[in-house]
Amino acid sequence: MRVFVIAGEPSGDRLGGALMAGLKELCPQAQFEGVGGPLMGAQGMESLFPMDELSVMGIAEVLPKYRHLKRRMHQTAEAVLAARPDVLITIDSPDFCLRVAKEVKAKSDIRIVHYVAPSVWAWRPKRAKKMARVVDQVLALLPFEPPYMEAVGLRCDFVGHPVVSEPIARETEVAAFRERFALGTAPVLLALPGSRRSEVSRLMPGFGAVVAHMSKTRPDLRVVVPAAGPVLRLVRALAKDWQVAPLVLDPTAADAADMKRAAFRAADVALAASGTVSLELAANATPMVIAYDMSWLSWQIMSRAARIDTVTLVNLVSETRVVPEFLGPAFKPEEIAPAVLGVLDQPAVQRDAMALTMARLGQGQDAPGLRAARAVLEGCGATG
Repeated sequence: MRVFVIAGEPSGDRLGGALMAGLKELCPQAQFEGVGGPLMGAQGMESLFPMDELSVMGIAEVLPKYRHLKRRMHQTAEAVLAARPDVLITIDSPDFCLRVAKEVKAKSDIRIVHYVAPSVWAWRPKRAKKMARVVDQVLALLPFEPPYMEAVGLRCDFVGHPVVSEPIARETEVAAFRERFALGTAPVLLALPGSRRSEVSRLMPGFGAVVAHMSKTRPDLRVVVPAAGPVLRLVRALAKDWQVAPLVLDPTAADAADMKRAAFRAADVALAASGTVSLELAANATPMVIAYDMSWLSWQIMSRAARIDTVTLVNLVSETRVVPEFLGPAFKPEEIAPAVLGVLDQPAVQRDAMALTMARLGQGQDAPGLRAARAVLEGCGATG
């Protein structure tokens, strides 16, 4: 079986690597071509060109590279057509992947599978119909997504979310983390201000104000910030103004992954930007408050386009609203702080919702990569 796989960013590389491993398990004769990163390379695929050429975000970053990206799109589509694979699997990165899929679909009958359903349940529902013109099958990470895709005639398989396969720190590792950084039995707040410069610049001062308010009630509070590589220096610079100096974890350290896992597990409560981080926290049974500031214009656009009343995936998957949110105009440190303190004092309120979320995302079932591989093979009419 010949499989062409395209991923355009590290998260897609992780999904692609796990999917390829699943395909090799079910179909040992599978051969791979495509575009990917080191994890897909470890499964035996030589990338057509470096994947990081596609890891570009934002209009300001994309415009100078648009012509080059367009050439890469055409080059990739031509490589697919020349390879004549049994299936083309595109992973997330819709701006690139779906343009390639469109060109391939216009010139062939190659089966196309897209891994990661668009969030049409949240905004821009017409994307589902647009995708149906160039894709034959969708692999969904969230259990409530298939009906939205099936409504436009697409086969859609829920294959589980990768968060259920991520390792969790053991109690011994948590104890070692607390001892290493002299945390003792103090309450630990995990502050997660995002991974992009724009959001870190906007959120860090507000998060610092929340910490200052909290410290008046809990003077023994300790704060841990697991910084992302691209914003480490910025996080450190902005953290200098905080009333309670946080422990900033260095993502470039040799044991960075272990430290981050231990921090997620050791925290008593988290204050986080919106996004999939809420699922990482749920996997660690760490209760949370979600807070996100944005410009007035961004809030007006988002609030009018949104089709949901919560942005937190734990709330959505568990069909509850137990995780407090402070978004846009509601991003007020003096109001966020009491909410975080309330969650710190009563963490059990969120426990059932977090456990239900993980169960619905596939915890305890086959690994998502294997489930995704099985869905691809079934869609192709193959049995492995």
